[in-house]
Amino acid sequence: MIKNYFKIAWRNMIRNKAFSAINIVGLALGIAACILILQYVAFELSYDNFHKNGSQIYRVKQDRYNDGKLSTQWAAGAYAVGNSFRDAYPEVEDYVKLLRRGVSIIDFGEKSIKVEKIYIASSSFFSIFSFPLLSGNPKTLLTEPNTVVLSSSLAKRIFGNENPVEKTVFQNKRKPFKVTGVYEDMPKNSHIKADLLVSYATFLNNVKPDNPETAWQWDGCLTYIKLRPGTDPARLEAKFPALVDKLAGEDHKKYKSAAVYLLQPLRDIHLYSHLMMEPEPNGDGKTVYLLLGIAFFIVVIAWVNYINLATARAINRAKEVGVRKAVGSLRSQLIGQFMTESVLLNGLAVVLALILVALALPKFNDISGQELSFKLLGSKLFWLPLGGLFLIGAFFSGLYPAFVLSGFKPVAVLKGKVSASSRGILLRKSLVVFQFAASLFLLVGTLTVFQQIRFMRQQSLGINIDQTLVINPPIIADDSTFMRQMAAFKEELLRQSGVKSITASTVVPGQPSDWNAGGIRLKGADESLGKQYRIIGVDYDFLQTYDLKLIAGRNFSKDFGHDPKAVVFNKMAVQQLGFSDPQQAIGKEINFWGEIFTIVGVTDNFHQQSLKDAYEPLIIRLIPDVRGYFSVKLSPGSSGNAIASVQSEWNKFFPGNPFEYTFLDERFNDQYKADQRFGQVFGIFTGLAILVACLGLFGLASFTTAQRTKEIGIRKVLGSTVYAIVEMLYREFAVLVFISFLIAAPVAWFAASQWLDGYAFRTGIQWWLFAAPFVLVLLIALLTVSFQSIKAALMNPVKSLRSE
Repeated sequence: MIKNYFKIAWRNMIRNKAFSAINIVGLALGIAACILILQYVAFELSYDNFHKNGSQIYRVKQDRYNDGKLSTQWAAGAYAVGNSFRDAYPEVEDYVKLLRRGVSIIDFGEKSIKVEKIYIASSSFFSIFSFPLLSGNPKTLLTEPNTVVLSSSLAKRIFGNENPVEKTVFQNKRKPFKVTGVYEDMPKNSHIKADLLVSYATFLNNVKPDNPETAWQWDGCLTYIKLRPGTDPARLEAKFPALVDKLAGEDHKKYKSAAVYLLQPLRDIHLYSHLMMEPEPNGDGKTVYLLLGIAFFIVVIAWVNYINLATARAINRAKEVGVRKAVGSLRSQLIGQFMTESVLLNGLAVVLALILVALALPKFNDISGQELSFKLLGSKLFWLPLGGLFLIGAFFSGLYPAFVLSGFKPVAVLKGKVSASSRGILLRKSLVVFQFAASLFLLVGTLTVFQQIRFMRQQSLGINIDQTLVINPPIIADDSTFMRQMAAFKEELLRQSGVKSITASTVVPGQPSDWNAGGIRLKGADESLGKQYRIIGVDYDFLQTYDLKLIAGRNFSKDFGHDPKAVVFNKMAVQQLGFSDPQQAIGKEINFWGEIFTIVGVTDNFHQQSLKDAYEPLIIRLIPDVRGYFSVKLSPGSSGNAIASVQSEWNKFFPGNPFEYTFLDERFNDQYKADQRFGQVFGIFTGLAILVACLGLFGLASFTTAQRTKEIGIRKVLGSTVYAIVEMLYREFAVLVFISFLIAAPVAWFAASQWLDGYAFRTGIQWWLFAAPFVLVLLIALLTVSFQSIKAALMNPVKSLRSE
């Protein structure tokens, strides 16, 4: 019987090629889109889930407060946290400290390898985290000073096929380190990605006589703790304030800068943490689940299409059902037949969907920024969702048409009296309303995303980043001669016609300033009035090079002998200091960690980072010999020749240092890459949703015109024009789109408002963001039904009114 079901299903599919093709393509598009999104979502949700004790590992997040107001939130907080918590609370089994370090050159023999991702790690690193070791003892790898552990790819680059353990490498041609082990490259779904680990004991040796283990005001240390099984993290977290107050209370009271420590589950960090000093740029949980919602919409729209198309063919198959019932077929057998057709079509759609995914995956990776592959074919994480999609789709999309078709009465069918029920018509129209409401929602969302990105890129930054070449800081430099090298390098560049100006700074626009200084106050003011500021260290030419607008005071100048102790505030920093008028701050002296500096100027607020972030209180501090990024302002049209000249001078003054540069406008706009990728992914799947919905609308148009063929014939006989008939059919579908708009608009407005609330500087929600999608979807819908409507209106009424 089953074999017969499939044989009949195949014959029906071949006999109705157009309907079958539309069904299979619609289902395949929906399933393919769903598979792509599910792979993306599965990867994002898989971050850090490979650690054996992942459910027991938490990162200690630090929130700092000034006068009771939240001022900064840190992924990397005070150095004293880990050891203090372990000593005080038996619930803490172990801890590890991590410090992110800058780029270094690692030398071995004649090889010099640039290494970007370097961390200082305490000795428990491999005991807490489950990064596989290829050689070395996890308990002793990072215990001694001046020892390092290498990733397997870095070890291969430096040593080839030699065993690196016990060999000595040099950092920046000077400092020796002994290699004690090698670990497998950290996976892409880890929020920590290190190429080289340096022992924490090395750091402790280098900072003597200071003792970081008791430092509660010294931020910058990532702390992870492993809790004992059965520990309630919320109860443990509630104990932290008492201990912190006991150990650091005096400092907190002195500076009115209290710190609160909270536990972040390791597996939540990637999607839900966007704090200062994150090890890597993290993902966005809202985006992931929104894409999951889109996947659900698209695949449901595809299933709805099957229902609409199957019921549209019900009239054509009514006599088949009547004959089958007349010769003894049971309803259960008919249901089995139609469910078999659904299984066959869904099965073919899955095969086509896999082909589409294989073709689309490279492009999808380019857009999403991930590296998804068909390696998932060997994983149940791939096959379980795919099998679920197939079974759910085949069952639910086939269930309603099977019951409708099998429910026809043979006597009525064979007499030609079959007609659609009002409940069936209402259901089909409701499904189309759902399809277009979902499409309108997605379209409004897509336009909102692109409008916000456009808004951020077009706003004035308050700082000039055009024609600016940024060179990464030199890695190898002699401290005693660096000032002379830098001065000579700048002097040589300024002689070139293509170079307008050059400056050096600790960070450039588009970078967060991780130099956070607390306790800064007016000279003579009580210590309790100290506030936190973000600091940018610059040379004399920074303000001029970046065209920063001074609203009070002056620029840094070598004409003033005290300028090495000079600072420039931005407008927000002056307000935080207590001055409503920037002019009042000029000449005032501040206490900066025990040193006295003079405020010589105030700039207008400018965007140091993207427009996602609010203005921060910034202090621009003069450091004449600052070792940082070089910003070279080029003359228009001279970039090609100028870059070659700059590189030549760089190699002369900073030999051994790689010449790495970017253009600042591109670098700044890189901050919006995640939003742009999200917008592109959103847009692509919105287009697919509309395309699949239109296939469903085609099915409803086919059904409607088939049902109203005789009505149309009578209208033509009575004198109705083709235009009037087409308008009548259009009106019905236009009403459905309008109802869809009424449902989608408030939901889309709420969702867009929630999404835009995540931006400090945001575009408004304008009326055209809703009107344009409505008009577009209406036009698409009318064009979709035009073929069927015009064909029905042009039909010869003699044929439509003929009775067999």
